[in-house]
This record gives sequence, structure tokens and C-alpha cells, in this order.
Amino acid sequence: MQKTLLAVAVASALWTPLVATAADSPFSANVSIASQYIYRGIAQSGAKPAIQGGFDYASPNGVYIGTWASSISWLQDTGAASSAGMEWDFYGGYKGTVSGDLGFDVGVLRYYYPLRNLTTGYLSPDTTELYGALSYKWLIVKYSRTVGTALFGWADTSGGKTTGSGYLDISGSFDLGSGWGISAHAGHQTVKGFSPASYSDWRLGVTKDVGFATVGLTASGTNAKDSCSAGEAYCFGPAGGQYSAGKGVIVLSLSKSF
Repeated sequence: MQKTLLAVAVASALWTPLVATAADSPFSANVSIASQYIYRGIAQSGAKPAIQGGFDYASPNGVYIGTWASSISWLQDTGAASSAGMEWDFYGGYKGTVSGDLGFDVGVLRYYYPLRNLTTGYLSPDTTELYGALSYKWLIVKYSRTVGTALFGWADTSGGKTTGSGYLDISGSFDLGSGWGISAHAGHQTVKGFSPASYSDWRLGVTKDVGFATVGLTASGTNAKDSCSAGEAYCFGPAGGQYSAGKGVIVLSLSKSF
């Protein structure tokens, strides 16, 4: 669930690493530590700190590929697997300019979860999405669609795959100068064939470049039900120790790009 580290998505992912854009090399790397990992408003690391990092290659002609990984706990928390502590993403695509300040980005993203002992009755959480985005100056509109797999292991009401699920989001980022930046985001996740798992999310954040790294502070939330009193879709954890994975949170991060 990461959010991609592609140029069009960087503005809306303050708690994930920032992609480096060194002019003298098409290669970049990033690493970060966050107070927890939140993706599309949903807790991925169970309110525990997460370490994250990735590598990217962007050619001058607009083609790019990359990989990114983060520590997680949600698969174990939900009982889907006895051992699954990492999300590992692979992505690639093409971005360019339509005209003037209007740009585009299209590509594919694969979320891979190395795990052992997938619990009987659960679908594989590995997910493939195709995405397309338009950007205009500081504004980005993006749509991602699940193809060929279930969305993060969600089954529809008949137990089948939730292929065709979609996520639409709009985000913007603003450079305030002197190393300060702010961003805002709103999105809606639709889980095809299982409406109780569909929800909307939002995020507001601020960053400060302190020289040796970038510090980020982000507030996020969703409208997913979070009482954990009736087995809601995003109520994770064992009986007696459940938590709302979609509740509002504040995330602190420290990231560095190379």
C-alpha cells in the first residue's frame, strides 16, 4: 500500500521518503523513519514506527522504474499471515508534458508482501495497479485501478477477487521558501464488490528541510467506521486487542534523499 514514490505522488506523501532529483544522475535513493506508516489513510504498521527506503531510475526521455519497501504489521494484526513484516513495491512508467505546465504520468505498480503461512480463507494481499495522473503546476489528480488481483487481499461478497477496485485522489504541494513546504490531499478508495471497505481519506502536512534531512509532520484521517464494536472493515487486531486502522492520526517523519 505506499504510496508510489513517483514524481506526481511525492507532493502528497510527506511521511514517505522524497525522491531525489540530482541533475547529474538518473539514479536516486531515499530512506526515512516514521512514527507509523499510513497509506491512503489506513494504518499499515499498527501505530508502531516504520523504517522505509527505495531506489529510483529516471531517464531523460521520461521512462522510470523504481522500488520501495517499508516495515508493516497489518497482515499479522488481521490474522492473514503468521509472518509478514514487509511491504515491497515495484513500479515503472512514463511521464511527460502535454503542454506548458500540464503534465501526465502513466504506469504500473506492484505491491508485494513476502510472507509465510497465509491463513486459510484469505486471498493473497499482493496487488497490481495501473495508474494515470495529470499535473498542473502544484495540483495533481491521479487514478489507480486494481488489475488481475484482489485489492490487498479483500474478497468480494461472494469470496472472489476485488479486481477493478479504484482509488481517486487529488493533491497539492506548496514551497513556502526557507526550506518550508506544505501539502494537502483528499482521496476515495472503492473496493469493488465489497462496499463496507470503501471509504474516503484526507491529509494535511508540513515539511522542513533542516539540512541533514527533511522533517515532516502530517495529520490524516478517514470516514471509515472505527468503533471496533461491530467488526468494521478496518478494525484490525485480535479479539480484545483490536484497533481502528482508519482513525485520525498525526505522523512524524525524518527522511533523506541521495
